[in-house]
Amino acid sequence: MNKPFKELRIVFMGTPEFAVASLDALVQAGANIVGVVTAPDKPAGRGMKLTESAVKKYAAERGLTLLQPEKLRDPQFLDALRNLEADLQIVVAFRMLPELVWDMPPMGTVNLHGSLLPQYRGAAPINWAVINGEAYTGVTTFQLQHAIDTGNILLQEKFAIGENDTAGDVHDTMKAIGADLLVRTVQELAAGTLKPVEQLSLAEGTELKHAPKLFTETAKIDWALPVDQVYDLIRGLAPYPAAFTELQDKTLKIFQARKEHDDEMSLHPGAVLTDHKTFLKFAAADGYIHVLELQLEGKKRMMVDDFLRGFRF
Repeated sequence: MNKPFKELRIVFMGTPEFAVASLDALVQAGANIVGVVTAPDKPAGRGMKLTESAVKKYAAERGLTLLQPEKLRDPQFLDALRNLEADLQIVVAFRMLPELVWDMPPMGTVNLHGSLLPQYRGAAPINWAVINGEAYTGVTTFQLQHAIDTGNILLQEKFAIGENDTAGDVHDTMKAIGADLLVRTVQELAAGTLKPVEQLSLAEGTELKHAPKLFTETAKIDWALPVDQVYDLIRGLAPYPAAFTELQDKTLKIFQARKEHDDEMSLHPGAVLTDHKTFLKFAAADGYIHVLELQLEGKKRMMVDDFLRGFRF
């Protein structure tokens, strides 16, 4: 089917702030957003007060129709979704959809993914690209199908990862680039000028890297590794969930650091050096990690000099 861009009936699905950039870009471009699906309000904070998702707040401010299903197979939700008569659904940072949802509109469902598919399929593509020391990454729009992150590719855009960029830096860059790419994807779909490409055709002869969910063990620093690998782990997990180690039997999260190579390293991995005033560093296999911003278990997040003023070794 072909309809002008501004006449396409679009349902948008997303939850966090990352998704808001894409929804806003579509709204600013004049897209006809007939409904927004987001997560139910959840209790958060010490008072366990119900908190709305970033996407809900944005949609509510603009008077967009909102659906917040607990379960995506709920008959009432499916009826409400059908009644929106969407031509196309768009998913950005949402949950896995059952086929009866993603296959509902005549033009199917388009997903925005934070990697250059087929590389880094999975839940944490931004983190793993930085952890693995990649020099670049990108964003991909693709058509949802049965297996996760395997659908035909529509458009891609590549960008560089700076050698000191954190996952947070890449997230913010990607949020803007991805929003623009998504608008262009919908415009070209409406015009009928896009030719989907099978992912397998792009994967021939290359080793596929994956982006599984992050677990606590992922974030634990192994000081026996080369300093470059430790540094990339810290960057790749900053600002969340943050790489960690132990200091005097307490968990120490590291948010910012710098690396120092030393080919004649003689200290055992994990050895701690400090002047008790300005620097705190840990020995890795071939150098040191200088901690710049940290959080000790039970304390607030702070810069290293503030920490050293109050900590006794």
